[in-house]
Amino acid sequence: MAMSSYEPRSPRGRRWPRRLAWLSVLVTIAAALLIGGAGPAHRLGLVDLGAAFGLLRQGAYLALGAAALGLATLLAASLCRRLKPALTGGLVLIAVAAMMIVPWQLQQRARQVPAIHDITTDMRDPPAFVALAPARNAAPNAVAYPGEASARQQRQAYPDLRPIILDLPLAEAMDAAEETARDQGWEVIRVGDTTLEATATTRWFGFKDDVAIRLNEVEDGVRVDVRSASRIGRSDIGTNAARIRAYLEALGKSTE
Repeated sequence: MAMSSYEPRSPRGRRWPRRLAWLSVLVTIAAALLIGGAGPAHRLGLVDLGAAFGLLRQGAYLALGAAALGLATLLAASLCRRLKPALTGGLVLIAVAAMMIVPWQLQQRARQVPAIHDITTDMRDPPAFVALAPARNAAPNAVAYPGEASARQQRQAYPDLRPIILDLPLAEAMDAAEETARDQGWEVIRVGDTTLEATATTRWFGFKDDVAIRLNEVEDGVRVDVRSASRIGRSDIGTNAARIRAYLEALGKSTE
C-alpha cells in the first residue's frame, strides 16, 4: 500500500497559532479596558483629563498591537491549517476595528468643524449665563460669548441653526421649553419667566456643557433662542450645535 506523501507538522509548530491567538485576545481585552474605561474613570473622578487622554492613547497603541497579533495569528493558523486560531485572529481584527471606529469618527468630525465651543441661535445678542456664571468662572472657558470671530465660523459651519417661533402664550411656551429640556436629560438649574439655564453632561467622559434658553414675545408668537457652550476644550467637535438642533426639533414637535 502506497504511503501518503503528506507529513503532518510537528506538534510543537502547531502550538504557535494557539499561543498567538491567546496573546492577541489578551492584548485586545487590555486595549478595550483602557479605551472604554478612560471616559468613566474621568467621569467618576478617578483620573484627571490629561490622564484619561493618556489612557486613550495607550489603549489605541495596544489595539494596534492586537491587530498585528491578530493578523499574525490568522496567517500562522492558515499555514498550519488550524481553524480555531484562524477564526480567533479574524475576530481580533474585527474587534479592533470596532474599538477604533468611534475615535476615528471623532477625529474626522474634529477636522470637519471649526475649533469653537460656544454655539447660539442669536450671535448678536446670545442668551446669557447668570445662574451658571459661577460654575463657568471656575472652568477654563469664559462666561462671555467669544465674539464675532466665533460667530463667523459658526455661520459657515452651521448655517441651519436658527431660532424657532412657537404659536403659544409665553407661559405655555416656557413650560414646554422646561419640559423638553428635562426630556433631553439636562439638569435644569434655573427657570425664570423668560429664561432657563441647564447643564448637559456628556455620556462617555462626563463633560459639562451649559445651556441658556431665552424666550421673547414677537408678533407671530414666542421666539426661542438657545445657547450651548462647553466648559472645557477649544473645540466641541460639533456637539453643541447638534444639541441645539435636537432640542429645537424636539420642542417644535412637542408644541405642534
